[in-house]
Amino acid sequence: MTTSRRLADRKVLKFEKNITKRGAVPETSTKKGKDYPVGPMLLGFFVFVVIGSSLFQIIRTATSGSMA
Repeated sequence: MTTSRRLADRKVLKFEKNITKRGAVPETSTKKGKDYPVGPMLLGFFVFVVIGSSLFQIIRTATSGSMA
């Protein structure tokens, strides 16, 4: 057997083993539902920026409103 033929056979065997394992995901590798994608500090900062900027915009609009 040539080197390329042995390499091809090895790849075919590895592929066939992988096919038999499809769908058999262990329970421990799945994500838990209680884990947040962002940290609480980042979430708090985002809420602070959004609410702070909206309050600033309301105050700026109220003070510069025209009284005609």
